[in-house]
Amino acid sequence: MTHDPRPALLRAALDAAEHGWHVFPLRPGTKRPALHGEAACPRTGPCTAGHLKWEQRATTDPGRIRAAWTREPFNVGIATGPSGLVVVDLDIPKDKGSSDAPSGATTFAALCERAGHAVPDTYRTRTASGGEHLYFTAPSGLRLTNTAGTIGQLVDTRAWGGHVVAAGSITPAGNYEALCGPEAAVLPPWLQTILQPSPKPSQTPSVAVSTQSRRYADVALGKETAIVAAAQVGEREGKLFRAARALGRFVAWGDLPRHVVEQALQGAGEAAGLSASECRSTLGSALNWSIAHNQTSRRDAA
Repeated sequence: MTHDPRPALLRAALDAAEHGWHVFPLRPGTKRPALHGEAACPRTGPCTAGHLKWEQRATTDPGRIRAAWTREPFNVGIATGPSGLVVVDLDIPKDKGSSDAPSGATTFAALCERAGHAVPDTYRTRTASGGEHLYFTAPSGLRLTNTAGTIGQLVDTRAWGGHVVAAGSITPAGNYEALCGPEAAVLPPWLQTILQPSPKPSQTPSVAVSTQSRRYADVALGKETAIVAAAQVGEREGKLFRAARALGRFVAWGDLPRHVVEQALQGAGEAAGLSASECRSTLGSALNWSIAHNQTSRRDAA
């Protein structure tokens, strides 16, 4: 007698919805959305007024959930943005046999230690690949989006625009399983500081832009350095990371030399109580990321 996985998958979808998490069907045995795309949209039902993507069609309605999961053995996707979640994805090296790179969990634990905190106790799942998903409640009024490598190697996040596979889902590589805790903890402030987008500089007219932008860069350098130097235990790492990301734009645009930024923030970080090696590690990754993502010239961006 063939086992029917639909009742268990339906229960998994309903369990997630009971937490207030918005779910939608994934193709059986996969992580891919099962809902139709825009090209195949019938413009009926939920899409009568226009095509709705999976993030918009995710639901907590038990009736809609039962109607979907009794038809097919869909895996369960959780739309993190509408669910008010930020999920930290701790991956493992792809080549387990030969790579000496630390896992995402190891990198995240080291980051927590440098921030002066234990790894947060929150709802978490084991992924099919052997990684982990840590669920956090997103801060009210702040729209965070997905990140890849912003926090560290093999540490990504899912928020608005992203989804995760819920516990109870089944893939050929393995099942997604809940590990501990029924509740998602609030996103730690130090982690929010790292994930929160840096404010974009105001655009100035092209006339005399060089002098004005350098003046703006000097002001920003002084401000960010002061913020880092005054950081308290538990927020030092996050504030140093965010300051480096903010100032890396000016390095990319040619308004500040990289060594000037590194020297100023290194001194501020050590003044706040971080070790020299901690400062160098944080500054290197944050500046590299910011410079790589801000290579467009101000003229092209205007």
